Amino acid sequence: MTNKENRLVVLIEWAGVTKELYEKARKEVWDGDVLPKGAILHIATFDEKGIIIIDIWENEEDFNNFVQKRLLPVTDKLIDTKPKIEILPLYALFLRNKE
Repeated sequence: MTNKENRLVVLIEWAGVTKELYEKARKEVWDGDVLPKGAILHIATFDEKGIIIIDIWENEEDFNNFVQKRLLPVTDKLIDTKPKIEILPLYALFLRNKE
């Protein structure tokens, strides 16, 4: 089991990414709705500039592997802008159980 203190919050702002581009990339990057190794949570929303993503990852190694092996090979073909990425240590996470 991964040490919870290694968990990361990844904040991504990606100008120019539309819902259509996100969906096209997601179909190639994600294996259906299965989270890649190390991914805990993925949230995507949009504003007038583009997409905003908030991810939580088990550790930096898993995040970097995902970016290099799955994300960039797809997004480099589809998107002509680069994301602004900020990585912070996770302090607390609360998720309500669905019942």
